[in-house]
Amino acid sequence: MKYQTEAGLSALDVPEVLAVLFHPRPELGAAPALPPSCDLMIPVEAEVSVGARFHIADESAPNILFFHGNGEIVADYHDLGALYNRMGINFLAVDYRGYGRSGGQPTVVSMMADCHRIFEFTRTWLHEQRHRGPLVVMGRSLGSASAIELASAHRQAVAGLVVESGFASAGPLLRLLGIDPATLGFDESRSFRNVDKINTVDMPTVIIHAEHDHIISVQEGQTLFDACGSAQKVFVKIPGANHNDIFMRGLDAYIGAVKQLTDLTLAAAG
Repeated sequence: MKYQTEAGLSALDVPEVLAVLFHPRPELGAAPALPPSCDLMIPVEAEVSVGARFHIADESAPNILFFHGNGEIVADYHDLGALYNRMGINFLAVDYRGYGRSGGQPTVVSMMADCHRIFEFTRTWLHEQRHRGPLVVMGRSLGSASAIELASAHRQAVAGLVVESGFASAGPLLRLLGIDPATLGFDESRSFRNVDKINTVDMPTVIIHAEHDHIISVQEGQTLFDACGSAQKVFVKIPGANHNDIFMRGLDAYIGAVKQLTDLTLAAAG
């Protein structure tokens, strides 16, 4: 299956970009999920599946489908998943190809195609398991591209969107990573297009960003917030925080904003 972004994104699937954009690592020594939570393998292509863990609070609880950053894996979010459960939220963290327990190798094109396959799998699985709560998509850093893509493409099925440390445009990020987009034939208008896609988003949205993010500037988060088409949107700037200490410095504000959004989706669902 091809998606509208593939033509532009294929320019990024070259060794010099993949080497700095993806940092996969295996999942080693992680204990299996304890019931009622469970580990899943989600098929994305013939003989290729990606790993996930579904932290379950209750069948009627809201569900967060979460896409992490480029140097993280699902196992890094086991503690956070337990915290969400204590707040009455189900939390499904998923990996990319080559990460954690997943097969294959990560590419930009496969990441953006896989998020749709993961989304459809998740909807079907939730229905089969009688989970009745609304479905929220969430992405951190690189994962913001998957979350925004899904919120834009599946507006009738997505109840809410959370973007943390997200980027509006890919060009500045590539330059920071030492890549000149012009040498790749990279065209921003045909690539991730996060800022364009979020303009079509009409569900409740939370944008969270660290004040001193040295990888993805807080202005990128502000640009996404300004462009977001939702009438119910909130921008949460975590004071004094950087890209990788945002949880430590602003966990209460971070979790509080997510909780408010999921409560809103529950109320809307009746």
